[in-house]
Amino acid sequence: MKNNSIQEQENARDEVVSLIDALVREGARKMLQAALEEEVSEYVERHKGRRDEEGRQLVVRNGHKEERAILTGAGPLRIRQPRVDDRKLTKIGMERFTSKILPPFMRRVPSLENLIPSLYLHGVSTDDFPEALAAILGEGAKGLSANTIVRLKRVWEEEYLSWTKRDLKEKRYIYFWADGIYVNVRLEDERSCLLVIMGATSSGDKELVAVSDGYRESKQSWKELLLDCKSRGLDLPPKLAVGDGALGFWAALSEVFPTTKRQRCWVHKTANILDKMPRSVQGKAKSMIHDIYLAPTKADAEKAYHLFIETFEAKYPKAVECLTKDEGDLFSFYSFPAQHWKHIRTTNPIESTFATVRLRTKRTKGSGSRIAALTMVWKLCMEAEKSWYKLSGHRLLQLIEADKVFINGELSDETAA
Repeated sequence: MKNNSIQEQENARDEVVSLIDALVREGARKMLQAALEEEVSEYVERHKGRRDEEGRQLVVRNGHKEERAILTGAGPLRIRQPRVDDRKLTKIGMERFTSKILPPFMRRVPSLENLIPSLYLHGVSTDDFPEALAAILGEGAKGLSANTIVRLKRVWEEEYLSWTKRDLKEKRYIYFWADGIYVNVRLEDERSCLLVIMGATSSGDKELVAVSDGYRESKQSWKELLLDCKSRGLDLPPKLAVGDGALGFWAALSEVFPTTKRQRCWVHKTANILDKMPRSVQGKAKSMIHDIYLAPTKADAEKAYHLFIETFEAKYPKAVECLTKDEGDLFSFYSFPAQHWKHIRTTNPIESTFATVRLRTKRTKGSGSRIAALTMVWKLCMEAEKSWYKLSGHRLLQLIEADKVFINGELSDETAA
């Protein structure tokens, strides 16, 4: 009797879960359907004043298209997209309607662009993908067969290889963020990591510049990556590069882009300093480090910097040495707009992106290749890039590009040498 009671409780719980899943899917379907209807209504309303010679409207609703299933994170949703008759717009040189919410031929929402790489990096084999996707998205995901996944992975691999060879002649990056990221993916050498460069364009957009594999502290690995970018047209050096101290990147940067200023990441620097101090004083030390790099002027920062040295040098010389060895690269951000400081004092733009990638990866010993792993990590990054915000005060980047001088974050009347 007891076992029967437990089974009944589990059955009841399963029914509740199934009901909730169904409600979520139906709610998502209704929201998507309503959004499509509203999009068309706004379009028709916007063109209601346009009429032909006989006074008839050029843009009118025309029923609905055939129902189709869209795969989403909530499961498969069956949608009937509203139809618009706007053929006459072409006669007056105007573009016809295309839904921005649900473009033609879309069969899956972008969330699957994340899901498939995530499953791959977790070690799910291609043959197991349909079952895994069905468990996540429901039985409607059966259309994503193993062959479909193979073709999709092949397309993404071609896209990644094409991306690594893209022309960079028209690119102008003001800032670089560089880091060597260790994630548990299939790389050929246990010591390998992902060498990642992100950039900020003169318009303030953050972009993924390079993703490859190599050795974090290897000058040669970073030099090859930078020279590759340069060979594809990236001749103008960034004004500032931000990175951790434990990188071969700095030695490579000095050779490839010697005029680029350097800024050490204060988050990494803080962690490295505190690691050389007992826990009992870490709270005080961390507060004093914050006083250094959050100071409103370089003079105030240097004052706090010397106070830290005087306070801890006698008892914790290794911690102080960790701070002082990079003195020349700790305060470069003061020569750039104050609105940008929160972006350029740390490598957080890279770290925040790869925090998500790390959560989705796990060391596996499957048959996946190095290029396949790089492709999937790149795909996750490119999806993440779509949600990156512009830099605060992005209009000031044009002043930096024009070599205007900033002192303590403020524009100076001086002209650059």
